[in-house]
Amino acid sequence: MRKTIAKIGNSQGIIFDTALMELAYLQTGDEVNVEVHEGGTITITPLRKEPSRGEITKTIKGTMKDYARTMRRLA
Repeated sequence: MRKTIAKIGNSQGIIFDTALMELAYLQTGDEVNVEVHEGGTITITPLRKEPSRGEITKTIKGTMKDYARTMRRLA
């Protein structure tokens, strides 16, 4: 995907359109890590927090409830 560096206030930036944000699973306000590599390559990596044990448990229980009939038939 080709982008152009634009003037944004007193800085320069790249506009991430909706399609790019969706492809990268990013939302406004998300934190990213920016690295500059030898040769000038720039890597932008989303910083994702690890889900808590409670969030994982809640998701599993919700899935088990939603698919209880299917789970019983598989067992």
